[in-house]
Amino acid sequence: MIKLFQYNWMVRDEWFELFKQVSTEELTRKRNGGAGSILYTLFHVLDVEYSWIRGVQGKPEILVQFEDYETLDQIKELSDSWLNETRAFLHTWSNDFEHETVTVPWTEGHFVKGEILRHIITHEIHHMGQLSVWAREIGLQPASANVIGRGLLSVDLPPV
Repeated sequence: MIKLFQYNWMVRDEWFELFKQVSTEELTRKRNGGAGSILYTLFHVLDVEYSWIRGVQGKPEILVQFEDYETLDQIKELSDSWLNETRAFLHTWSNDFEHETVTVPWTEGHFVKGEILRHIITHEIHHMGQLSVWAREIGLQPASANVIGRGLLSVDLPPV
């Protein structure tokens, strides 16, 4: 499962790099489908990942507002700042946690930790598909969604 998180982070960084060539106006333009705009979609992916990772750990939610992150660089910095905590947590993951349940403050119910991690992974992949459509609409070649050729089986998570 860690390898799929690494895959998402690789692709996410490719999106950040690709969208550097796009104006803030284009990045914030309201679009059909998805989370609404390119910039907000990137923010949303980060927010969901970090919120659920903290929820799985039993840590309090950290609320961030999109309005406080007006540029691609600011959202990239947010992504980078949260990555260390996520990596550190994933280093502690054990199959013993797979079926443990947690509650989170933003919704009712009990959630299974293993399902949450899989949700985080597939949630980002889902939104990367939307970014691919939008990138093509503005004349860009999307970041590759290909897992093959990324060397994931030879890449380890950096030490914490």
